[in-house]
Amino acid sequence: MLDKLQSSDFLPNLNTTFRVHLDGLADPVPLELAQVTGTGRTFGPEAREAFSLLFLGPVSPQHLVQHIYRLEHERMGTLEIFLVPMGPENGRMRYEAIFN
Repeated sequence: MLDKLQSSDFLPNLNTTFRVHLDGLADPVPLELAQVTGTGRTFGPEAREAFSLLFLGPVSPQHLVQHIYRLEHERMGTLEIFLVPMGPENGRMRYEAIFN
């Protein structure tokens, strides 16, 4: 399913919360979708435009490490997305996902 997603699928969900469920934690980690950016480049036989997502989450000593996470969203359902921590900024931890 991820190979069919486009930036336009995420744009209506800007500034909404995705929940990351982690083993051993009772409460999911909330991540706000803060930015959807198209690169203008296309890849693959179906020529999907590459895009990136920027998520903002809480800053903590145990921030999420680079990994595939199961994110749940009230409208988009469950997605498994590879997140890369980008470091804190303005009191929030930034995470990026890139779709080629």
